[in-house]
Amino acid sequence: MAKNLEISFLLDFYGDMLTDKQRDVVELYYNEDLSLAEIAQHTKITRQGVRDSIKRGEAILFEMEEKLGFYEKYHDIGQKVNEVLNLTENIRDINSRHCRSVEISEFCDDIQAVLSPLSEQK
Repeated sequence: MAKNLEISFLLDFYGDMLTDKQRDVVELYYNEDLSLAEIAQHTKITRQGVRDSIKRGEAILFEMEEKLGFYEKYHDIGQKVNEVLNLTENIRDINSRHCRSVEISEFCDDIQAVLSPLSEQK
């Protein structure tokens, strides 16, 4: 089974929509990188049962994302934050070459202070 890393993100958003057993199995598979056999031994269910539980869990996660789109919105916001941070750097650069306004520089600092924790560039 090829691993889709998007599942780890979807699990953060929609993991509570899964049963406890499904969530545990999906977390072990995607976040802990355990094999199906290792998960089967850990959870005391068959390897096929683990596979089925993962597939059902994935289907629920994808269905929730399709209906609600939280992960996509979160990702889009992160990209927009990065764009604003890049534009802020451009403003800072132009300011330093042309007008040298302390006020503009301080506004750029304020923008970066607010948006940096939200940035995807971490």
